[in-house]
Amino acid sequence: MTNNSESKTLGKVVQIDDERIQDHLGELVRGTVEETLNAMLDAEADAMCGAQRYERSPDRIDTRAGHYERKFHSKAGEVNLKMPKLRKQTFETAIIERYKRRETSIEEALMEMYLAGVSVRRVEDITEALWGTRVSSGTVSKLNKKVYKHIETWRNRPIEGEYPYVYLDGIVLKRSWAGEVRNVSVLVGIGVDQDGYRRILGVQEGHKEDKAGWSTFLEHLKSRGLTGVRLIVSDACMGLSEAAAEYYPDADWQRCTVHFYRNVFSHVPRAKMRQVSAMLKAIHAQESREAALDKANKVVANLREMRLQKAAELVERCISETLAYYGYPQTHWLKIRTNNPLERIMREIRRRTRVVGAFPDGDSAVMLVAARLRHIASSKWGTRKYVSMDWLRQQELEAQYSA
Repeated sequence: MTNNSESKTLGKVVQIDDERIQDHLGELVRGTVEETLNAMLDAEADAMCGAQRYERSPDRIDTRAGHYERKFHSKAGEVNLKMPKLRKQTFETAIIERYKRRETSIEEALMEMYLAGVSVRRVEDITEALWGTRVSSGTVSKLNKKVYKHIETWRNRPIEGEYPYVYLDGIVLKRSWAGEVRNVSVLVGIGVDQDGYRRILGVQEGHKEDKAGWSTFLEHLKSRGLTGVRLIVSDACMGLSEAAAEYYPDADWQRCTVHFYRNVFSHVPRAKMRQVSAMLKAIHAQESREAALDKANKVVANLREMRLQKAAELVERCISETLAYYGYPQTHWLKIRTNNPLERIMREIRRRTRVVGAFPDGDSAVMLVAARLRHIASSKWGTRKYVSMDWLRQQELEAQYSA
């Protein structure tokens, strides 16, 4: 018993010491942050005055008039800033926006919580628990308006350069409407530019994934400058291929092979899905379009022998829609025969929007999706080269030489 009591006492002492060490380190970091920020503010004031404090110089254009103190909430804790005052000029710092009390990362966290469907009251509780200060509902509302403005500007920015490959897809979310919960479609487009990098092209509300919705979206992309489209990759959404042919008549349409397989599997019993899957994959493993079509004819015959009549009819009728990628470089085939690059993003959007449930309106649904897309665009996703586009430049040179 004595040993156990001594062990518990020792454990408490160690815990207390650890807490003291952590508090000391935190205070040390906070002090360093405070000292560094104040030194930077002083240097900024000296630059505006044209000379250091108390320095006699013919280049001086202003003098100090003391300072005023303000609080600033940083990751290291609350720090005291000594904001310089000048006699002739208004001191404007590029380091910290005027009247700004929190780091941008904290503002972004508040925006994310709001966009993720966290209630304003809950945001207030969370900020008080995390940073020791309670953010008012007015502040959350202002931040919400701020992020909406930035997202709207980003959503309607001009599209520069050419995009040979374009991927299109939509996601269906729930929205409240006159006391009822209805579906709202959010349409998304990404593209691979002429240098081989992926870019988010656009996001827009579409009441339905039909020809009217896709036509409006493609018109939106075209009006912002989307050009140079050679291949559009998507699933067989209602009216999408027709709308694509209307706005980009020179572009080929590639039906996503993965979605096509799923369509075929809906006519295949579970016990035979693995066998049919291998047959379908064999079609898209051929070395040329002609060989793929020959293989598809054999697959259709095999499906009929297996008494899978509807599956055979679907393959016979639609297989050519999945073979457009054969007209492009072989090194690109794996990247352009499916809609997987966009499907991964849509799964991430689905995960982020699931917490919201039903959106209050279509605009808020679009904004949340756009906020996630904007974040993805600024990550490594947009900085890694997806494919090499040397073939495109080679074709352009050949065209110029032929002309």
